[in-house]
Amino acid sequence: MSAPPDSTRDFDVIVVGGGPNGAVAAALLACCSGLEAGRIALIAPEFTRTTGAAPEQSRQERRPGQSPDMRQPAPVRVAALSRASEMVLHNAKAWDRLPGERLCAYQRMRVWHESVPADGPEVLQFAAAEVAEPNLGYIVENRALAAAGVASFTEQGGQILGGRVEGLEVGGDAAHLRTDAGTISARLVVGADGANSRVRELLGIALRTHDYRQSAIVATIASARSHQYTAWQRFLGSGPLALLPLADGCSSIVWSAEQSLAEELMQLTAEQFARRLDAASDGVLGATRLVSERVSFALQRATAESMVAPRAALIGDAAHVLHPLAGQGMNLGFLDAAALCESVAEGIGEREEVGAARSLRSYEQRRLTHDALMSWSMSAFNELFSRSAGPAGWLAARLLGVAGASSIVRRGFARRALGLSGEVPALARHLRRAAQSKVATC
Repeated sequence: MSAPPDSTRDFDVIVVGGGPNGAVAAALLACCSGLEAGRIALIAPEFTRTTGAAPEQSRQERRPGQSPDMRQPAPVRVAALSRASEMVLHNAKAWDRLPGERLCAYQRMRVWHESVPADGPEVLQFAAAEVAEPNLGYIVENRALAAAGVASFTEQGGQILGGRVEGLEVGGDAAHLRTDAGTISARLVVGADGANSRVRELLGIALRTHDYRQSAIVATIASARSHQYTAWQRFLGSGPLALLPLADGCSSIVWSAEQSLAEELMQLTAEQFARRLDAASDGVLGATRLVSERVSFALQRATAESMVAPRAALIGDAAHVLHPLAGQGMNLGFLDAAALCESVAEGIGEREEVGAARSLRSYEQRRLTHDALMSWSMSAFNELFSRSAGPAGWLAARLLGVAGASSIVRRGFARRALGLSGEVPALARHLRRAAQSKVATC
């Protein structure tokens, strides 16, 4: 079908979603796909009202140690970036746009079960030095990632569009997106619009879900002790607790707990919550203090039954939602973006049109197994290690201890988490030749 010519703008690719995965995917396509950047559009209404800066979350900045008041800032939502994601960002020309003062390279990770002490021999420890790496990754604010992707995309000549997606119709030669700002057409539509993806819904792609019966509480804390550039994770009977180091000395917490407990924790005063957090974390950071409000959201595993449809592809949370216990959701989204970009580039090299069925099938085949394996692994880890009593709890603690005692196992886990082993897209393994002379190694 053809859309009304007076209200239609025509592109090769339209990426829907201005979050980190969508912004970086658009930048990567502009840099590495072989397409003309001006023929790529990113629907990101939150950025059309800015000049490329990250959209603020109505947060009032406060230095660590200040006591919270009635106008607390929103918690900093962060991602733990792997080395593979770092390389994707380099290739998207977004890495150097991340403010250095907001990046926190972490050197160690400590994982333990609540039945053993935090400094005991049964703690699973990872260290960057053990895998001959400068660090185990970076803790980065989500909004900084999105802003860096958008800045790179617009500098390459990509177009940022506003408007809310209201409809999607796919014809033989193009997909037509109907928005409240007009109709837009493209040979390929990329749904990067999150777990509640409107693109996925309009494509009629079903979603398989599993309710964890947990909610995650996210907040920013200050602590009496230094975080030591260490990511801490303790498995509790009600769910895992992660404490992630931030560049300003604070830490971001992701506390996954059974829903009844999460509701109770959300009702506590700031002081009461801090005391409960100190106990739950085994006091590894000393006395803690909230420096943000708390935000809670329900947890579920969700997997789209297909990552592609005619003239469309899904990436990131639009395709798969993971348990946050290992912080792999953002990394998977960046790997999706890299694989999609490579499939588009290969199709162009073989004189196929953008959005051709063969290119989309190639993308899905590259990602489906890896993404599904990661999703099920995170569910299995949550089910296995979130046990506090009985044989299951004893087994969980022993397994972590056994893994921690083996340097081979530790190095294998660390390299896998960094994206240094296993099958990952080429754009996540090394710099494109054209970019190598322009990008310094971190």
